[in-house]
Amino acid sequence: MLLIQYTLIYASVLIFVALGGMFSERSGVINLGLEGVMVMGALGGAFTLFMLPAGTNPFFIILLVLIISAVVGILYSLLLAVAAVNFKADQTLVGTAMNMLATAAATVIVKSFNNGRSGGDNVSAILDYIENRKVFIIHTAKIDFNWYMIITVLLLVCAYITLYKTRFGLRLMACGEHPQAADSVGINVYRMRYAGVMISGACGGVGGIIYITAANSQWDFIYGVAGAGFLALAVMIFGQWNPVRIALAALLFGFFRAIADAYMGFDFLVHLISGEFYKMLPYIISLVVLAFTSKKSRAPKAEGIPYDKGTR
Repeated sequence: MLLIQYTLIYASVLIFVALGGMFSERSGVINLGLEGVMVMGALGGAFTLFMLPAGTNPFFIILLVLIISAVVGILYSLLLAVAAVNFKADQTLVGTAMNMLATAAATVIVKSFNNGRSGGDNVSAILDYIENRKVFIIHTAKIDFNWYMIITVLLLVCAYITLYKTRFGLRLMACGEHPQAADSVGINVYRMRYAGVMISGACGGVGGIIYITAANSQWDFIYGVAGAGFLALAVMIFGQWNPVRIALAALLFGFFRAIADAYMGFDFLVHLISGEFYKMLPYIISLVVLAFTSKKSRAPKAEGIPYDKGTR
């Protein structure tokens, strides 16, 4: 049951972040900075958990943490939006810089925060953080669920309906496929690309707080989110920028990621191979899967190409 629990948690992280990447790339902007967006969203949400006193209304905690994580993710993703849409910068370089900046900034901020508090205050804040994390857990007889899992299912439904059943989604996809044609019928390509990047920021920020509070117990950010953002990009590509396929791919990758945490519960896995291999397994699987499937991948035609209104 522990393996199932971890699989669902890691799948929730990957689905949130991969769907965010999907919206951004459907609009025509490659968001390689999802790793950094996750870190900053996690930082905002984790500080919220620290600041709220233990005993706060559980619904208020859940709502506020999600909102703060999403808002911080949106604000950080605006760096990519401004650089890619307004200044037509290289989206790959901007995303890489965002990843490096986020991890470094988060490490400095957390260390400064911890060093600036007295011993008693720091212990009290950590205890509040631990207690507040517990409100997300739903205890059952056989397995512990998490509110994040339910929110992930709702996001999947909303993403599918938004992308394929609404005018906004169809316009977004048009901007990622044929921006000139979209502009010719009155669609503001710049605005739609901003919207796509900001949605990716919101999803990435929430994905970050899920990783920090549900999938990982550390509060130091030295390793950021340990490559979860890049793994989500692999899920997005393997899922062919489609919400349903992304969900299935996330479950597959989440399962292999969960093995690294749950293998100790299986004697045959403990004696089969070194535990370090299980930690590498999801990344090895992602390389193998992408090596065999990337040739058949069909990304949005205009992704990564800065849009110039004067070009036809």
